[in-house]
Amino acid sequence: MQLRYSMALGSAVALSAPAWAAELQLRVEVPRLTVAEYHTPYVAVWLQSAADQKFAGNLAVWYDVKKRDNAGTKWLKDMRSWWRVSGRTLEMPVDGVSGATRAPGEHTLNLGNAKALAELPPGQYELLIEAAREGGGREVVKVPFAWPVKMADSSNVKGEHELGAVSLSVKP
Repeated sequence: MQLRYSMALGSAVALSAPAWAAELQLRVEVPRLTVAEYHTPYVAVWLQSAADQKFAGNLAVWYDVKKRDNAGTKWLKDMRSWWRVSGRTLEMPVDGVSGATRAPGEHTLNLGNAKALAELPPGQYELLIEAAREGGGREVVKVPFAWPVKMADSSNVKGEHELGAVSLSVKP
């Protein structure tokens, strides 16, 4: 009798949870720039509504987490687009979102379990990636996608200087 109750309770919980789980894989290329003094870029990844560009959630923020007294946060405001919509209201570090800057090369983020996606209502969205470097430039790229994911798809964009190839692959 106890076993049946546990199984029934488990089924009820599974039925009440949203069935919007999906695989989202973001690949971001940080290009190696030939400059006198190279600094790894700070990078922010966030979501916004495609219709009205309203902020919908943070997915990742890469910055210099090793500076003493959290001094790496001083340069977060150089990612101006992200800073205006979300950054200035955050207290870094943010669990599951923030992390260290990344060296040049291709980096993969698996976003399927991101808290921002779990709270996302159905609709058309844009995933934005912004990169800024000390003594360098700043760049933002956008990748459109629909939520919840109904079919496998991928989108590719290419940055011009601070970001290289960016691709978003989605699977239901």
